[in-house]
Amino acid sequence: MTGQDTYRHKGLRRRLIDELRELNIADARTLEAMLEVPRHLFFPDQAFVEKAYEDIAFKIGAGQTISHPSTVAFQSALISPKRGEKILEIGTGSGYQTAVLVQLGARVFSIERQHELHVRTKKLLDQMGISARLSFGDGYLGLPGFAPFDKILVTAGAPFIPQPLIDQLKPGGRLVIPVGKDGTQEMVVVDKAEDGSLSQSVHGEFRFVPLLEDRN
Repeated sequence: MTGQDTYRHKGLRRRLIDELRELNIADARTLEAMLEVPRHLFFPDQAFVEKAYEDIAFKIGAGQTISHPSTVAFQSALISPKRGEKILEIGTGSGYQTAVLVQLGARVFSIERQHELHVRTKKLLDQMGISARLSFGDGYLGLPGFAPFDKILVTAGAPFIPQPLIDQLKPGGRLVIPVGKDGTQEMVVVDKAEDGSLSQSVHGEFRFVPLLEDRN
């Protein structure tokens, strides 16, 4: 069973959302979605529940982290899912970003390369009643069997933009991906026009765990 979401947790979450607004994260839909998703339930150790509502990343095992809430908010606002849109998430991790996308009304397909996390997160989302299709595999390859996607969100740092992800993006779609080496990435947005042509924009520097091809 999952833990509880108490009035205290909800109060901590409201305080966090206020802090995100002070960081000039102003996308109302994203903040409303994050207010509804209990981040502490995605922590593997409930002893650290206080940390869940600070703007910090936190280790979740298998060398992975749950991203800063500000980063989740920033990426969610960039991907800006419309209700019913089909979104591919590369890097399921704890499932927190997955849950936020579902709360925003997206149909989420998510892939995770770490088997330990894939199994744990699938069980957690099932227990929470969060409907998303989770797959175990190599994020560089995407999920061609379920393509094309309206939008694709990558939650790990990639040294380059994988061509399969571009190929699996619908015309009129958007890919959000942190790109870079040596621990620092630029948040790159790739928009695919209706004629298939691509345009890119960069939206600041971030630090993500690496997107790796190997898997356990």
